[in-house]
Amino acid sequence: MKRALVVYESMFGNTQTVAVAVADGLSVRMTVDLVEVGAAPSAVAADVDLLVVGGPTHAFGMTRPNTRQDAAKQAARPVVSQGVGIREWIEGLDSGSVRVPVATFDSRVRRPRLPGSAAHRAAKRLRGLGGRLALPPESFWVNGTAGPILDGEEERARQWGLRLAAAVAPAEGEHRVG
Repeated sequence: MKRALVVYESMFGNTQTVAVAVADGLSVRMTVDLVEVGAAPSAVAADVDLLVVGGPTHAFGMTRPNTRQDAAKQAARPVVSQGVGIREWIEGLDSGSVRVPVATFDSRVRRPRLPGSAAHRAAKRLRGLGGRLALPPESFWVNGTAGPILDGEEERARQWGLRLAAAVAPAEGEHRVG
């Protein structure tokens, strides 16, 4: 069975909820390792067939140490990802080390609609490391900065995971997407 590695960063738990739903969708056809970015491996293992990376959109892109500090100040409880973010994790990967299909997602505030996307920035960096997009980057919507995720977004994330799995690990008689 093919293997997926899902690495996520989450401040208030919304991106973590999305990551769990994506992993659930992937698990229909793949073995899935779901890992918070602070515990993520420093290299993509040779037996990984799909790398999925997700994080919240802060200041029009991936989080930075200062935006994570600001989020922690707004949080009613400790943030989920207290160390590095996906930006630093991706930067720590060796050039050319991501030779597998990749997919990226983010969580974003629906209103006001602001430009920028952590998913698009992460996808660009992962492509630069040798990854190839399995599906275009995807955004999942939250209500306000702290959330919660909007109704239907968790199921939409599960369905996106199913589509990813079908693209990378097609069932017998199906054709690979991309």
